Amino acid sequence: MTAYLNGQFLPLEEARISPLDRGFLFADGAYEVIPVYRRRPFLLDSHLARLQRTLAGIALPNPHTAGEWNELLQRVIADSAFADQALYLQVTRGADGKRDHAFPSAVSPTVFICSTALVAPSAAQREFGVAARRAVDNRWLRCDLKTVSLLANVLLRQQAIDAGCAEAILLRDGLLTEGSSSNVFVVKDGVLATPLRDHRILAGITRDLVLELAAQHRMPCEVRDISDAELRSADELWLTSSTREVLPITSLDGQPVGTGRPGPVARQMYDWYRANREQATSGADV
Repeated sequence: MTAYLNGQFLPLEEARISPLDRGFLFADGAYEVIPVYRRRPFLLDSHLARLQRTLAGIALPNPHTAGEWNELLQRVIADSAFADQALYLQVTRGADGKRDHAFPSAVSPTVFICSTALVAPSAAQREFGVAARRAVDNRWLRCDLKTVSLLANVLLRQQAIDAGCAEAILLRDGLLTEGSSSNVFVVKDGVLATPLRDHRILAGITRDLVLELAAQHRMPCEVRDISDAELRSADELWLTSSTREVLPITSLDGQPVGTGRPGPVARQMYDWYRANREQATSGADV
């Protein structure tokens, strides 16, 4: 498996960084996960635009243009053994030989790219949905930045896993924010709703595509605050992410959501999503 690290393509097991790298010491960096189908990255421009927003938000200059990123990513994609991939890229502020909270001067960022097989939801998860549990959102207040500082998300997700669930659904001050590693949609009486895009949530690339598809197909949709009561009384719940796509939640805190099976609105949206994905990534392998 080939990785890219600071100007070199090399076997992943040979990639090394300094223990003084600020990504290692302070989680001072940004990342993206890009799904790849048939060796074609899906919604790459949107992912690179979000990377730029995160880098700007943490005052870290982008080390590459969009064209340069595309060339690097395509090389890693081509060298992977898998046609469908989860492409990971990370940029940290680099290492200057000392540990100091203040930004270093004249230090090159660390740029890392690797790719693994894309693990999609199973047929059973598609057919029956997944379980989730509610949890208090105790993360920092810049959740709109996709940084590598993910310990709170990791702990929340692990609590869900330990409870036999696929995801933790987060609430802050009685309002839905998102999942520990996903965005969340609610359906009630045929109307789709998702929380506002602000500092409390990460603007998911799949979330944005779902909103576009809803508008394109004239599906009633609202972007607004969603209360805990609305969450618990929803007819349907979904989680969305780049690797899990559009996945129904059919059990919340041990109680069925709606009928306890994936609902018709979720099935329709997934059909639209899949058609969009297939159109965007069709063609011969590159």
